[in-house]
Amino acid sequence: MAAPPASGDNRLVKTLRFSVDPAHLESAAARSALAQAAEILRGGGLVALPTETVYGLGANALDPAAVARIFAAKKRPAWDPIIVHIAGETAGNPMLRNLVSEIPSAASQLIAAFWPGPLTLLLPRSAAVPDAVTAGRPLVGIRMPAHPVAFALIRQAGVPIAAPSANLFGHISPTTAQHVLDDLDGRIDAVLDAGPTEHGVESTVLDPCQTPMVIYRPGAITAAQIRSIVGPVEHFQPTGPLVKAPREALPSPGVGLRHYAPRAHLVLVEDSLEALPQALTDAAASCAGKRVGILLPTELAAQVPRGSEIFPWGRWTAPKELASRLYTGLRALDAAGCDVILCPLPPATGLGVAIRDRLRKAAHAPSQ
Repeated sequence: MAAPPASGDNRLVKTLRFSVDPAHLESAAARSALAQAAEILRGGGLVALPTETVYGLGANALDPAAVARIFAAKKRPAWDPIIVHIAGETAGNPMLRNLVSEIPSAASQLIAAFWPGPLTLLLPRSAAVPDAVTAGRPLVGIRMPAHPVAFALIRQAGVPIAAPSANLFGHISPTTAQHVLDDLDGRIDAVLDAGPTEHGVESTVLDPCQTPMVIYRPGAITAAQIRSIVGPVEHFQPTGPLVKAPREALPSPGVGLRHYAPRAHLVLVEDSLEALPQALTDAAASCAGKRVGILLPTELAAQVPRGSEIFPWGRWTAPKELASRLYTGLRALDAAGCDVILCPLPPATGLGVAIRDRLRKAAHAPSQ
């Protein structure tokens, strides 16, 4: 007799770990892992899956009981909506058509340009979408992941997969299977291990139904890329400080919240690359008696404040490297026992906008 799906309210479930090589999905090992994971999803269970952004905690999006298990496992509040992942052909996709009541022209253009990929679109939901997925809101966030393992799993399961990041609520998002297990081992049924994720920050979340369109969460698909396809777009501007518990359901995943946070106190340092060594030295000196960690750009490797724990973050001139290693660095410095983590803020251009967004939410700092 099969064990019941993980309820998320205890640590008594044995979490299975399946390894899948994305380059060899036709191997017997990959087919077996995907088949078992798909069976768990169809049975109402929870499977953490790799996407090109971060690892997501997946459940059948059309099964309210399964969706409730996501919230329980993550200790996620009901007012925070989650994103639904689909697979298949982009044009006339049956999963998409079942989830939404209409697809605006701008959304169709963006789908053609960026799906599969790290772009989530907020679209008018159909009656098939459980209230828990959208926190009762009229729009549902949908994307088609580009990661071959996620894509294959969704197709094999045959159902759309609701999948927020596979971590405890408010904690650092996971970019490896081990990160998932560090947070959720014993709380979920399985994790598909396909190695580190590519982008390292969550998908861009866009509402194409407004004029101008609104980016609620910046990501790897930038405002400039969106403008090049469909015209005017602006970033969501929160009207108040970051909070732990808003009074009403959020309009989109990833907005207005203290989120992505390490256990250590995160201190953001903003200055030019040339001035950062002194700024980091001064910031470290102000933390006397505390274990200090630094996410250090490669260009500053020879100018390290003594006595600090260093995580080699990546090249300051390569924001893709910084994004892909951001959460790994925060987790590594947490694991090293740091009391304080110092992190430079990259320029607010291109992918730097998404990195700054995550860091400000992790540090509980106001958006700029």
